[in-house]
Amino acid sequence: MCGRFTLTADSETLQTLFRFRYQGLLAPRFNIAPGQDVLTIVAEGGERVGKMMRWGLVPFWAKDARIGAKMINARAETVDEKASFRHAFKRRRCLILADGFYEWKKEGTKKVPYRFTLKTGEPFAFAGLWERWEGASDPIETCAIITTKANELIAPIHDRMPVMLPPERHDDWLDPRLDDSEYLKSLLLPYPSGEMRMYEVAPLVNSSKNDVIACIEPVDSRSMEGT
Repeated sequence: MCGRFTLTADSETLQTLFRFRYQGLLAPRFNIAPGQDVLTIVAEGGERVGKMMRWGLVPFWAKDARIGAKMINARAETVDEKASFRHAFKRRRCLILADGFYEWKKEGTKKVPYRFTLKTGEPFAFAGLWERWEGASDPIETCAIITTKANELIAPIHDRMPVMLPPERHDDWLDPRLDDSEYLKSLLLPYPSGEMRMYEVAPLVNSSKNDVIACIEPVDSRSMEGT
């Protein structure tokens, strides 16, 4: 699964890299958790638009928005089959921006956190799904991150990883007119491990209450892999 990630780049940098329109303020985030608002990109009127959405997808047919707490991830292998995700997979795909994510390795009775980034340190985009829920007085827009099997770098830590879409696939993923499930699922691959790095971080990140720069600092620079 993917349960925590980071986005520390400023709005100007992100808009230049991902070519989208966004008018809100954007603070650096060092420990984004489910239930919080995340920056997404959707296609609207032939252009890319940035939107803040709640992480945890609430299907349009849901009776209670609390179901979103269980819908933070969608499995690439079954995303077109599950009732909670198949409608969004056909018509409501998005990019979810990040520059790193965390996974935890079991070591005895402890879980040791690691951060994964691109070797370049640049931001990237998760493959995401989104929905608009009308069950409340005000509509809620929510999203989920698609996961796939882990690559060689992540596999010793966890058997799953978020789908990180390369830039040349962004337009196809966002295009609401494209509904070829077989083709879309072919995009949901593990990211090349040779283009990523990992390093151990402090247990500070274990609590979602901690959203400070110390969350992304290496415990020991010698522990960094993939550099």
